[in-house]
Amino acid sequence: MNDAAREPLTTPVVYTGAPRVRANLVALGTITRREVHRVMRIWTQTLVPPAITMTLYFVIFGKVIGSRIGTIEGGFSYMQYIVPGLVMMSIINNCYSNITSSFFGSKFGHYVEEMLASPMPSWVVLTGYVAGAVTRGIVVGVIVLGIALSFTSLHLAHPLVAVTTVLLGATIFSLAGFINAMFAKRFDDIAIVPTFVLQPLTYLGGVFYSINMLGSPWREVSKVNPILYMVNAFRYGILGASDVPVWMAYAVMLAFVVALGTVALWLLRRGVGLRS
Repeated sequence: MNDAAREPLTTPVVYTGAPRVRANLVALGTITRREVHRVMRIWTQTLVPPAITMTLYFVIFGKVIGSRIGTIEGGFSYMQYIVPGLVMMSIINNCYSNITSSFFGSKFGHYVEEMLASPMPSWVVLTGYVAGAVTRGIVVGVIVLGIALSFTSLHLAHPLVAVTTVLLGATIFSLAGFINAMFAKRFDDIAIVPTFVLQPLTYLGGVFYSINMLGSPWREVSKVNPILYMVNAFRYGILGASDVPVWMAYAVMLAFVVALGTVALWLLRRGVGLRS
């Protein structure tokens, strides 16, 4: 066979400059739309359960227990005080569970190889999955906040702080969930971290109480919990009260975004857990 016969019938298209940017944006939009469509298609599993769970929290902790506690830090009712923590808790849990189940599903279904073989950069794949998870977290957060407003009144003290905290917190746990899904080899593996790490950190993150109520050494131990800073930054955005300096909360959240984003991108580029 001569050299001409060996040449491929088509040559791969290599985009450069503006066409490459447009191609990456199309790929990013496609992955994000697919993730959002997945959330909305199974809304009875992704949106309804957290709404029911948080309603029960508001009834039991806010109404029943809160009516006996009275006011808490800053003169707020107990119901008002726990609303920011419960909203942030629902956002964190849903971002994490969304990206772990979705990305592990792509590994299990073996269509992640198509993305790896495509000319898409790794950051496009990562950003698309994270954007889908963040979208679900925000939608759930809005639903939970709407339910909370039917129980108590809230005044948005610092809107910009509230919005940026939600975006940073959702991004952090989306990236953490992505890393978990990269290493997971079976469906049971994606439930280990939420059960044994995420849930304890959430309950010890100042959702239901102020750390000023804790004695030593538990108060100092609580300060190494990253969720404490997310919950308190969001509480500052909603109520104007926080147990930690807001600048410190932002420093912790930004550090986690950079660290987890770097690790997730490195793992994806090396194909850890994706190539056998």
